[in-house]
Amino acid sequence: MRSTIEAVGAYLPSREVTTADLLGQLAVDTPLDLEKVSGVRARRVRGVDEDSFTLALAAARSALANSRYTAADLDVIISCSITRTRGADFCLEPSFALMLRTTLGATRAIHFDVSNACAGMMTGVLLLDRMIRAGAVRRGLVVSGECITPISDTAVREISQKYDPQFASLTVGDAGAAVVLDGTDGPGLDYVELNTSAAFAKLCLGMPSDQGPGVALYTDNRAMHNESRYLLWTSRQQEFLTGRGSRFADEGYDYLIHHQFSGPAVELIDKIAEREFDAPMPPKLAVLDRYGNTASTSHFVVLHDALSRGLLAPGSRVLLVPAASGVVAGFLSVTIGDLRV
Repeated sequence: MRSTIEAVGAYLPSREVTTADLLGQLAVDTPLDLEKVSGVRARRVRGVDEDSFTLALAAARSALANSRYTAADLDVIISCSITRTRGADFCLEPSFALMLRTTLGATRAIHFDVSNACAGMMTGVLLLDRMIRAGAVRRGLVVSGECITPISDTAVREISQKYDPQFASLTVGDAGAAVVLDGTDGPGLDYVELNTSAAFAKLCLGMPSDQGPGVALYTDNRAMHNESRYLLWTSRQQEFLTGRGSRFADEGYDYLIHHQFSGPAVELIDKIAEREFDAPMPPKLAVLDRYGNTASTSHFVVLHDALSRGLLAPGSRVLLVPAASGVVAGFLSVTIGDLRV
């Protein structure tokens, strides 16, 4: 038996803010055409009464509405948010997973939080996959709500030079995403592997602002976007496939979902991957232009969007490739079952 994605849910706030709107609020003129260099035209931003918890809760309810299971059927809830806000408070205890369990009525579910930057939901899926394969649980929910645009608010207030480490903060958007996994003898997760290279850990750091109140993200964009970092994915997957006597072209991926962080960077990654794997990359699924970088939710926001648009038929094989601070790389291959959204 292996695990499968039994249901997918997502939630996007209704308010849209364009990149042009954000740049118009800066105190300095920037030589960067941020929309061009990032690929982000717009993003969704939380409403007055929305926070990380409400986004996660809405996504969880969306997934359960698409599932044959109810909250009471769940054996485990894994919450993967980087941001953990309820109102103005950043919550460490009680865990988000416990609060979600209580609100959803998942009274028999064990629960815990996982934090692994923008690879958070991928990490949650890996853990639940292993738990299902080991027979420890039968089904569970992996969920994240990212109210991450406060770093954008800080950047708008504080950017004071033409090249600033907070520029990447202007590409983020708020979102929630959730998946239900259960055991199957049919289509499901083919494999999922993650690895961390701490040598790059300081290139992207989220922390309290060093200038004033609020949270900030400081990114060394030039150091982040280079071949040595991108090879963390290709070298690890190449090693994995060699171990199973396969090649990239043999895997028959129908679609590829990258972490939604930069359109031009993804194009470079694909060129490097084609060289390293000696194979063309499959067509990409993306929402970057409309929703920006939604942190740990991004792959599953894309998956939900593709399903809602009828792009993924049962039997489609999709490769998800993370890119997260830490730095976390890896891959997840899944064969899509009969999912509805």
